[in-house]
Amino acid sequence: MIRLTTILALTVFLSSCVNSQNQKQDIALLVGGPCEGCEAILEFGDRNLTSVDTLPDFNGQGLKLKVTGTIYQNDGATPSEGVILYIYHTGQNGEYATKGEETGWARQHGYIRGWVKTDKDGKYSFYTLKPGVYPNRTSPAHIHPTILEPGGKYYWLGSYHFEGDSLLTDTEINPDSPRGGNSGLLTLKKVGDIWIGTRDIILGKNIPEYD
Repeated sequence: MIRLTTILALTVFLSSCVNSQNQKQDIALLVGGPCEGCEAILEFGDRNLTSVDTLPDFNGQGLKLKVTGTIYQNDGATPSEGVILYIYHTGQNGEYATKGEETGWARQHGYIRGWVKTDKDGKYSFYTLKPGVYPNRTSPAHIHPTILEPGGKYYWLGSYHFEGDSLLTDTEINPDSPRGGNSGLLTLKKVGDIWIGTRDIILGKNIPEYD
């Protein structure tokens, strides 16, 4: 009887998790054009998201980063609470590191990824290591971001890049109509043993098919 009760409880729990994930997918609406892997932003599961996250690589060897900023509503002035920002990037060797146990989009994005959810002031911060450059050096070091708004709209933004990177092109430095209203080029300032960069984001800014 105890075994049967345990099985039933587990079944209800798993069903609840699946239903919760399905509900997130049901209300989600991709805008701004095609985006392979943007649905990874929905994979936070039952995590209690906060405005600050520390990515799994932070305590490793490398240049320690704190990336912070404010996300504003479409008017560019009102802070937006409850916006989810998903980020992922390469490890120090320039590859999307995996441990062999990943599921979903983590199989491609790797385990160095995280989610933050803006507070009442629209603030977000995440701690990580500065990513490595792809082994073939075809792109500057970067961090991929995706936005999920409280109403369900989600879309990609241009990558976070780092000022002074020799691989930067004018497209990364001065993009036409930057998505989110900001190029994502970080100017880092060292405070203690951490380098801090700031990027503010305006919801829907320069996002096609947003309205």
